[in-house]
Order: sequence, then C-alpha cells, then structure tokens
Amino acid sequence: MIYVASDIHGCYDKYLRLIERLALKEDDTLYILGDIVDRGDGGIEIIKDVMKRKNVVCLRGNHDALALIFLKRFALQDHSAEERLKEGFKLWLEDGGEQTFSAFSKLDDNEKQSVLSFLDYLPFYEKISINGQRFFLAHTVCEKAKLIDIENCEARDFLFGEPEYEKCYFDDMIIVTGHTPTGFIDPDYVGQIWKGNNHIAIDSGAVFGNPLGCICLDTMEEIYVD
Repeated sequence: MIYVASDIHGCYDKYLRLIERLALKEDDTLYILGDIVDRGDGGIEIIKDVMKRKNVVCLRGNHDALALIFLKRFALQDHSAEERLKEGFKLWLEDGGEQTFSAFSKLDDNEKQSVLSFLDYLPFYEKISINGQRFFLAHTVCEKAKLIDIENCEARDFLFGEPEYEKCYFDDMIIVTGHTPTGFIDPDYVGQIWKGNNHIAIDSGAVFGNPLGCICLDTMEEIYVD
C-alpha cells in the first residue's frame, strides 16, 4: 500500500501514532510531502526516526528548505552568513523555526551532520503509478500553465507555489499536495482531506490542533490520528 501524509510540523506524537496505525509492511511506503519541522517541538525527532525507516520517503517543504539554510548558517556558527540572511533567520524563528533550532542545537556533531544531509537530499516532487493511475506528489505546486510545462518550473514552485485548486491540471494524473491547510481551500474541510479536480490536498492542519490526515492511494481510504 502507498500512503501519503504531509505537514507534520514537529507533531512527533501524532507522527508516531500514524506509524503505529499504518503498521507498515515491507512493501508499503509512506510518503511525507514536506514540512516535517518547525512550529511543533518534535521535528528533529521525526527526522531521526524517518532516517531509520526504509519505507518512509520525505519530500521537501518550504519549512524544511528554510531549516536547512538557517541551521547551516547559524546553528553551526558559519560566520560567512550574509547580512541579508539575518532578517530571514529572525522571521524563520518567529514562524516556528525556534523549536527546530533549539532541538538541533542539542545534537552532537555527527547527529547535526546527519540531519543536515537528510534535509539536503530531500526531493522536490515524485511521480508514481499505482494500478495504472499516475500521481504527482509535491509539497505544493504552482499555477497550471507553468506546471504542465514542468521543465520551466523552479524549486520555489514546489515550496511556495499557490495551486489553482479550481482547475484540473491533468486528465490522467492526480496531484497530491500539502502546504495549504484544507480549511483555507474550503471551510467545510477544516481538519479533513480535500479532493477535487484531480487534486488531493492533505494538510489537515495537525499542528493547529486538528488530526493528522493520511490517505491510502491504493484505496483512497482516509486515515486520521489525533
């Protein structure tokens, strides 16, 4: 079975409950579509756990990308950090990065390098096929006109892009994204997975007190853990 979750944002307890609930078998895979860290206290612990699992695959979200930049520059006391990064660092701390920075700072040197390597190698998107159905997995996507010509896309399109949920991007491929809490797509879907126009949005807002949502792409079963 192929499962997808997203935007765990340091909710370590919810992550562990999801892992327990799924009881992943050797040929199962859980994709996490980015934003593992920040806001919640357990982002670094989630990374350390994921690194030990062969059947959990993480993609890169905007918070993961920013954590990589600022942990390299500031937590490792890289004095070559440019002045312009300092304001961004402050904003990142205020947007949940403080929890990640604090936990990272307590690691030993080997653990720090392992976490940074993990973040550095996270892919921006994955294309998979299940029983003939194609899926495009990413933290987020840009507008339709740009994504359908993917060679013109940039990394930031999969980190900060604003999807056009009202449009069907592909007739033969389902997009699965996180990034935007589903309540902002449709207020009736607060804390739930949203589906429409060959698009599945799965950021249920776990860090804001909602359940952590997960979907099985083989069966379209929705799974929620508090």
